[in-house]
Amino acid sequence: MPDYVVALDQGTTSSRAIVFDHAGRIVSVGQKEHEQILPRAGWVEHDPLEIWRNVQEVIGIALSKADITRHDVAAIGITNQRETTVVWDRATGLPVYNAIVWQDTRTQSIVERLAKDGGTDRFKDAVGLPLSTYFAGTKIVWILENVDGAREKAERGELMFGTTDTWVLWNLTGGTDGGVHATDVTNASRTMFMGLESLAWDDNILAAFGVPRSMLPDIRSSSEVYGKAESSSLLREVPIAGILGDQQAATFGQAAFDKGEAKNTYGTGNFLLFNTGEDIVRSKNGLLTTLGFKLGDGPAHYALEGSIAVTGSLIQWLRDNLGIISSAPAVEKLARQVDDNGGAYFVPAFSGLFAPYWRSDARGALVGLTRFVNKSHIARAALEATAFQTREVLDAVNADSGVPLAELKVDGGMVANDLLMQIQADILGVPVIRPVVAETTALGAAYAAGLAVGFWADLDELRANWQEDRRWERAIAPAEAERQIRNWKKAVTKTFDWVDDDVV
Repeated sequence: MPDYVVALDQGTTSSRAIVFDHAGRIVSVGQKEHEQILPRAGWVEHDPLEIWRNVQEVIGIALSKADITRHDVAAIGITNQRETTVVWDRATGLPVYNAIVWQDTRTQSIVERLAKDGGTDRFKDAVGLPLSTYFAGTKIVWILENVDGAREKAERGELMFGTTDTWVLWNLTGGTDGGVHATDVTNASRTMFMGLESLAWDDNILAAFGVPRSMLPDIRSSSEVYGKAESSSLLREVPIAGILGDQQAATFGQAAFDKGEAKNTYGTGNFLLFNTGEDIVRSKNGLLTTLGFKLGDGPAHYALEGSIAVTGSLIQWLRDNLGIISSAPAVEKLARQVDDNGGAYFVPAFSGLFAPYWRSDARGALVGLTRFVNKSHIARAALEATAFQTREVLDAVNADSGVPLAELKVDGGMVANDLLMQIQADILGVPVIRPVVAETTALGAAYAAGLAVGFWADLDELRANWQEDRRWERAIAPAEAERQIRNWKKAVTKTFDWVDDDVV
C-alpha cells in the first residue's frame, strides 16, 4: 500500500492539494487563489476554467514539495465549496457561464416566484432546506433563463450541472473523453433537489424549478471509488475515492462520527454541524437538515447545520475594502489594542443573513458608533461578529436537539486567532477546542478516500488520530456575556428590510 493520500480542497477563495500520511499529518500543501469576480452588488462568480487549471497546478506543487510521485499515493479525496454552481457543455467541456458562488444573491426573484405557492418552506420537509439564494437550485434556473441558448441546450441533454466537486471529478477523470459525472450525497443535499430519505433526485421538485434531470450528476456515497485520474494527470491511475462537501468533510476530519458530536468551521463563512446519526431531525429553529456522510453501502448519517455567510470574509473586507489591516492575521494585533468593542457592533449581512434568520433582505450594518470608536474597536467588533453569530446558531442547535452541547470542536483558518477563540469561549460559555491538525476539511476528504481503498481500516483508527492542541474556557462573567449578546441581537434587527425592489 502506498504511504500517502492526497486531498483536493476546492474552496471559495483558493484550491489546494494536501498530502497526508497515515497518521493524518500534513506532509505538504500546494495552494493557489482564484479571482473573485464581482460584476454587480450581490453577484459573486468564479471562472471554472481557472479553478481547473489551479487544481492541476497545486497537485504538482504538493507532490513536488513532498518529493513523491503518483506511485506513492493510495487515493484522492475531493472536498469543495458546496453550493457553487457550474453548468457546462457536455460536448466541449466549456462552461456556459461563470460559476455562481454560494454567496451570490441574484436569484432572490426566483426564490420569491417559487415561494408564491407554499412559502419559503415549500420543499423543506422533502429536502431539509428553505428556498434561498444560497442553494444551487435557483442558480441553475438563473443560468437557464439568462444565458442565450442554455434552456434549449439543456432540454436537448447537451448541458451538465455540478457543484465544484463534480466539475473537478469530471475533468480529472477525462472530461469530454469519458469523465465521470457524479457527486456525493452531501453535495447533492445542497441543491434543493435530493430527497433526504430517498437520496435520489426528486422529479416533482425538478419540474417545479424547470430543471431537466439529464443535467444532474449521479448521486453516490461519500466513500467509494468513482474512477481514476486520467492519463495526462500527475496522479494518473490513482483512484478518486472520496467526496464530501467542505463542511461535512471538516466534521469527518474532526472525527465527529457519532450522534451528538459537533464541530464549527471558521472560514469564509462559519458552519456548525451537529451529527444526528441516522435520524432526520427537522429544525424548528432556523437550521438546515443535511446529509452528514454515507460510507459505501452503509447507512446515511444526517446533521443539523447552522450556516453563517460572512465571518472570515469580513476580515478580508477590512483588509481589501477598508485597508485598515495589511493582512488577515493582523486583525488580532489591532483588536488587542482595546479591551472591548467601544459600544460598536458589526453585523456583516453582506449576502443577507443565513441561520437562524434566513433574511435575504438584510444588508450589513455597523451600529453603536460614537466618536470614541476607532479602527481597533472596529477590528474587535468584526471578530466578535463571528462569535455572536456562532452563539445564535449554537442556541438553535441546543433547542432542536434538546441536549445542550458540552464543548465545541473548531477548525478552519480563523482558529489560528487566539483572541477570537477566547471571545468565542466567553460568548458560548462552553470549552472551545482546537485540534493539532486544524485543516480538517481536507483531512476529512482524505479520510473518506483512504477508507474506501483500505488505507485506513475503520473509524476507530481515524478517531485515534485526533489530538487536542489547545482549549479555551469562559473568562468573563455570564451576565456580561448575556449583555453583549442582547446588544448583538438588537444590532441584527437594524439590518432587516433593507432590500427593496430597486435596491440590490
